[in-house]
Amino acid sequence: MPTNNNLNTNPEAPAVFPRWRLSSYYFFYFTLFGSLLPFFGLYMQELGFSAWQIGQVMAALIGTKIVAPYLWGWLADRTGKIMPWVRFVIGMATLASIGLLWTESFMGVLIVVTLFSFFWHGGLPLFEAYTFSQLGSQKTQYGKIRLWGSLGFISAVLALGSFFSHYALSGFPWVILGLFILLWLVSWSLKDQACITASPAQEMKIGYLLKSPLVWSLLMVSFLIQFSHGTYYNFFSIDLTAHGYSKQIIAWLWTVGVVAEVFVFLTMVWLFKTLSVRSLILASLALTLVRWQLNIWGVESLAWMLFAQTLHAASFGLFHAAALHLIDDLFKGKLRGRGQAIYAATSQGLGGALGALVAGLTWTWGGAFLSYMVSSIAIILAMLIAWRWLKFN
Repeated sequence: MPTNNNLNTNPEAPAVFPRWRLSSYYFFYFTLFGSLLPFFGLYMQELGFSAWQIGQVMAALIGTKIVAPYLWGWLADRTGKIMPWVRFVIGMATLASIGLLWTESFMGVLIVVTLFSFFWHGGLPLFEAYTFSQLGSQKTQYGKIRLWGSLGFISAVLALGSFFSHYALSGFPWVILGLFILLWLVSWSLKDQACITASPAQEMKIGYLLKSPLVWSLLMVSFLIQFSHGTYYNFFSIDLTAHGYSKQIIAWLWTVGVVAEVFVFLTMVWLFKTLSVRSLILASLALTLVRWQLNIWGVESLAWMLFAQTLHAASFGLFHAAALHLIDDLFKGKLRGRGQAIYAATSQGLGGALGALVAGLTWTWGGAFLSYMVSSIAIILAMLIAWRWLKFN
């Protein structure tokens, strides 16, 4: 695997980086995910949307990652600035999210979600690049910062699970708007980054990199694992509700998954010192396959669902940490922003959007069994690609 080169103007890693300001951004960014993923599907179900309509809205929510991250990453790389663009996209997403207060129709919700997600999804890849540029050669500390995003997710799930158990989901749009406002305010606490510089050796063409078996196999595996999560993100809460689980129990199950993810981020330094990135990715894929099968056969058992949720540590936490570590090694200098954007567009964007659409169709045709079996097949294919081509010199 290529060695990491610090991409700051100083060739040495910074002695001090803004740990708590970086952490606070992740915290509030992922409170939005903790509000959207467990409860948005339930909110749309209360509005009378069908499974296919829910799948389309969730595909739009995720699918804007196909284009948006690269556009904003390209602008950031061209200008040599990151945080001004982060503030811009989050500010625009905040304005667009106001539309949820005024529309309850399928088409209205679809348009609003497409608008705010186009800006919102540009913020995270840019901020990931900003974070790694601040960490320099200390990038193994990323997990200790990123875990605050997981804590934000947990806080949102628990608080809203309790709130929506006692009150109607009609307040959901106000929650989303409020969290966007908080995130935008936090973005102003971080200083603008100095212009990114790169040596001529680092100025590799994107096209050349994408021809590398290591790069395209990583992107393909990332696409497939995110695709496989479509059923989980769209219909996990709905499936549990159909099996008699309360909103509070559903919130706790989501929380268990993110607590497991936090554990991975806390042990990230040890993991990367002990195991190879390839081993970590293969392990995460194998455990993801087990997870989707448990969601088919163990859904009536709270104990099995608790165990399945701990595997979120592998299906998201472990894979995400390993993939980002590798992407930061492969895309250097002025390609850093676009590298993160390509990863986000391929996996969370294209993979997430197609996963949401296919989940909507398979859930309509064959319910949980068919949807999770398609997810499992995607993971088996990802394992074959990773085993054959995800190799390092």
